Amino acid sequence: MAEPVILPFEEQLSSTVLLDLSLLTLLVICGLAMVRMRRLFGVAMLSGIYSLLSAAFFVSLDAVDVAFTEAAVGAGVSTVLVLSGMALTSRRETPVTRQRKLVPLVIVGIVGAALVYATIDMPAFGDPNAPANAYVGQAYIERSPEDIDVPNIVTAVLASYRGYDTLGETLVVFTAGLACMLLLGSGSIRGGRRVNDPQPPEAIEREERGEKDDTVLSDGPR
Repeated sequence: MAEPVILPFEEQLSSTVLLDLSLLTLLVICGLAMVRMRRLFGVAMLSGIYSLLSAAFFVSLDAVDVAFTEAAVGAGVSTVLVLSGMALTSRRETPVTRQRKLVPLVIVGIVGAALVYATIDMPAFGDPNAPANAYVGQAYIERSPEDIDVPNIVTAVLASYRGYDTLGETLVVFTAGLACMLLLGSGSIRGGRRVNDPQPPEAIEREERGEKDDTVLSDGPR
């Protein structure tokens, strides 16, 4: 294979970059809303919205295959499984103490900072001289018609070049779906059990003071 040709490239603030920044901003807002919300139904809906925004972000990055997977699994199957799980559990999240919130926040902050630091040396989006475009991408473009004879390069990569990886991903999704069906099935141990929503902190304080609270409702029998 011939050596890649270095092409002139200048990174510019295009409309695509502005779209990506807007989608990332919406993702952050959606994530913060999920963290603060205690109603599990709202969290499930926001999770589906988050997946749809992620799929739109992947489309803007020309990763249409990943966008299809995110939309189908993240917004579709996962939302259905979460709503099915709510049928066997309470609809409100159990209150957690401030100390229990601090450790996950520190872990997320460290991991997020590491991910941001790892992107500093990444090539600019759309740079034709990036290794993915100059070496791997160019090899797929040149060899796919001869090796696989499939007109769509993305299909050729998923079905042939990384076929074992795609098969493994399919088995993982199938196993996860099967496990969720077994856990949520009508014959499970938790099926038919009476489930009550956990009381919010204000209701617990009123109960300790001996005050009556008529706002806390139970889901009733399942």
